[in-house]
Amino acid sequence: MKVALTADDLVEAVQTAQSEALAAFGNGAVYMERYLQKPRHIEIQVIADSHGNVVHLGERDCSLQRRHQKVLEEAPSPALSAEGRKKIGETVNKAIAAIGYLGVGTIEFLWEDGEFFFIEMNTRLQVEHPVTEMITGVDLVREQIRIAAGLPLSFTQADVTFEGHAIECRINAENSETFTPSPGTITDFHAPGGLGVRLDSAIYTGYSIPPYYDSLIGKLIVHGRDREECIARLKRSLGEMVVGGVDTTIPLFQKLLAEPDILSGDYDIHWLENWAKRQKAPA
Repeated sequence: MKVALTADDLVEAVQTAQSEALAAFGNGAVYMERYLQKPRHIEIQVIADSHGNVVHLGERDCSLQRRHQKVLEEAPSPALSAEGRKKIGETVNKAIAAIGYLGVGTIEFLWEDGEFFFIEMNTRLQVEHPVTEMITGVDLVREQIRIAAGLPLSFTQADVTFEGHAIECRINAENSETFTPSPGTITDFHAPGGLGVRLDSAIYTGYSIPPYYDSLIGKLIVHGRDREECIARLKRSLGEMVVGGVDTTIPLFQKLLAEPDILSGDYDIHWLENWAKRQKAPA
């Protein structure tokens, strides 16, 4: 991908993209689209059965990213209004019905200044699906199994309600400053608990983290009556969680939850990488 900010940049950008694409894929075809300066990454959870029923379960805001990899996800988005949620949800439902999709899936968008721009569709259950489950009360895995068995959805769009706020932190076995992977043996482990706290993980004391796969070792998901309560509960949960013997990204999330932009929900897809650069800059 090349960005052309002026007409003079365009010829060089197209030629460079064509030559790189031809060398890498044997196909020099390129296309142009509008460059968004400070977008958010918002995705819509959908589910459809073989009986013609299509339902959306609202949005997830996945704008906190590093190298295009999601780090923290929340639902609902701090940026989206109830009207905007209803409009994009109805649009997505029509699209899913039109293509005859079956099962769970997520349609991902960039969002800027009230407009949605399609990125892609993920035809699977995603890592961040628990935040949707927490605010809707819908067991997506159960519904997925029901659909595979040929059964209809157990609810309709009118049954879907959104309660409170949920945030998921991807706990990785990585150094929280350099993001260097940290495989090894977990020497101590303590999971946080309490009302509205969920930890999806398979780790335990003595568990050996191999160096061959993604460094994700757990997902900490917290729910609250509103975003403020959710963040407070998440801070406590991160403080309770213990993973010894390896580095994790727990300290990263503790730092992020002290940042005014995060607390206010005022961030975009570039925020985290810009913040990380500032942390490394000499005083």
